[in-house]
Amino acid sequence: MPDKSAGGRKVLITGGAGFIAGHLTERLLEAGDSVFVLDNFNDFYNPQVKRGNVAGFLKHPAYTLVEGDLRDDKAMDMLFSHGPFDVVVHLAAMAGVRPSLVNPALYMDVNVNGSQKLIDRILPHADRTRLVFGSSSSVYGARSGESFKETDRVDQPLSPYAASKAANELQCYAAHHTRGLQVVCLRFFTVFGPRQRPDLAIHKFCHLIDQGKTVELFGDGSSKRDYTFVGDIVAGIRSAMTYDFGGYDIINLGRGEPVVLLDMVRSLEKHLGKTANIVHKEMQIGDVPYTYADIDHARAVLGYNPATSFDQGVKAFVDWYTSTRALV
Repeated sequence: MPDKSAGGRKVLITGGAGFIAGHLTERLLEAGDSVFVLDNFNDFYNPQVKRGNVAGFLKHPAYTLVEGDLRDDKAMDMLFSHGPFDVVVHLAAMAGVRPSLVNPALYMDVNVNGSQKLIDRILPHADRTRLVFGSSSSVYGARSGESFKETDRVDQPLSPYAASKAANELQCYAAHHTRGLQVVCLRFFTVFGPRQRPDLAIHKFCHLIDQGKTVELFGDGSSKRDYTFVGDIVAGIRSAMTYDFGGYDIINLGRGEPVVLLDMVRSLEKHLGKTANIVHKEMQIGDVPYTYADIDHARAVLGYNPATSFDQGVKAFVDWYTSTRALV
């Protein structure tokens, strides 16, 4: 693979109108890369939010948007007419643990079948293309007490969404083993920050507190999440696009500092200057009690070093939210 770490690469981002992808696109265009985006602008959340994420890029000469689905051969034909690509960052997926309980077949169709269609398109150029796959901490299932290591077993997913992500990692390994495709699977831990998806907890709770509405907390508020600022995630993705490795790897991208649910709410209250009206509900099926990334491997191979504290990240999010009163 040619060394184009200083820019000038052709990079494909699937799910490119999403939250993480928008931040990644900014950094890549600044670095001088050409960015090609696939997104179907589905209604999992307000499509106008996604339209807003890409609006600022549409006139950039190094940016190309293809509207379509991973499973749509015509859209994929159009997309790959711009290839081959130096790097494919695969972020497109049906997201969310709880929605996957309602329609598991859709999650398997999009996340597993759609991903295989993408991989099949990449394989003829396996000698020059690196695949960076956006996996999830949900593959780890329910744990107690210890940090999550990449070498841990991931064969007890608690939701169809988690099962689809675990299956994706196996698909990626098969492509590496059989065809030599370079693949890095990045397990993201609860990404947040400006422009976060409106269905995710920090954004949703911020809106409810701001509007004086009831905030429903599932469980007693002691669950923990390893919230990771989007800027740190993007730095990890960019390192994964260029680092020297053996051809297949799995890497946690988190902060390694889980935050108690109630402390998350208190941080939002502080930066909004408002008090939450909290109602406790029973834990829901599919939820895990906590997530906790061991990031030693990311530090060692990517030089990954999360720079944004949780409270700093919440302030950045609230500042963005209050300046836009974002669509939800």
